[in-house]
Amino acid sequence: MKAVRFHEFGGPEVLRYEDVEQPVAGPGEVLVRVSATTFNPVEGNIRLGVMQGQIPVELPHTPGLDVAGTVDALGEGVEGFQVGDEVVGFLPMTKPGAAAEYVIAPAVALALAPKGIPLADAAALPLVGLTAYQALFDHGQLKAGQRVLVNGAGGPVGGYAVQLAKEAGAHVIATASPRSAEAVRTAGAAEVVDHTTTSVLSAVAEEVDLVLNLAPVAPAALAELVTVVRPGGVVVNTTIWMPAPTDGDRDVRGINLYVRSDAEQLAKLVALVDSGDLRVDVAQRVPLTELPGIHAQAASGAVRGKVVFLVSGV
Repeated sequence: MKAVRFHEFGGPEVLRYEDVEQPVAGPGEVLVRVSATTFNPVEGNIRLGVMQGQIPVELPHTPGLDVAGTVDALGEGVEGFQVGDEVVGFLPMTKPGAAAEYVIAPAVALALAPKGIPLADAAALPLVGLTAYQALFDHGQLKAGQRVLVNGAGGPVGGYAVQLAKEAGAHVIATASPRSAEAVRTAGAAEVVDHTTTSVLSAVAEEVDLVLNLAPVAPAALAELVTVVRPGGVVVNTTIWMPAPTDGDRDVRGINLYVRSDAEQLAKLVALVDSGDLRVDVAQRVPLTELPGIHAQAASGAVRGKVVFLVSGV
């Protein structure tokens, strides 16, 4: 089969499109014929080798944390899936990924794919959708009627976070650049703050119950976000190289989010997609052979929105 791999850590030039032996599903595993995978920024850091402490991978390594595809074979003991089922999943970060014609997935990481969108587009859901879901509900404990500030709502995670918070009955305040403002408003934000011209602190007139920080802001700007949170509220931070701010005097907790694979939560997201209550946005659809080029664009900050890699030849 064909796959994209890197044999040494480094820049995008280390990525090779090459022949690889097709894997075989073991106990508890599923062999998935890949329709599509995606680009996530963390994969650039894994390729560089700067994540070996947190996410150790063996070389050569195949990227692709998201997968959408069709069940090709079932390992021993797998229940709940049949050959031919269309599935999506967030794959283990330390294992070979889905930038290949076939990939091995733990059965516990997979959910049936949405029926109402193309299977390839469904690859844009797992990692970023789960990040938004876990930030809002597992860590933020968001409830109807509460106020949430999504800082950096213009990216893929932000788009899901705004939609999910709105669907949950929250009042959503979102920061975004002028380029993303209309999309964020369409996603369900009641207030959109242009962070390029306006201070977030001055724009939030009433305290919020939850801040979700998705933006790579300066440490001082991140620390300031705690001041707009009501006593007893939460700051959930995804830029984990900086600790989430806390305020012990006001009982404001800071939580650093490490997303995890969760098939049950993913199935809930799929149900929302099929009911029309959650939109999956794809910025680009490109062949798998263009994966190195997208990594190069991302390294220069030129990638906007979710990129889906289409896998052919299977």
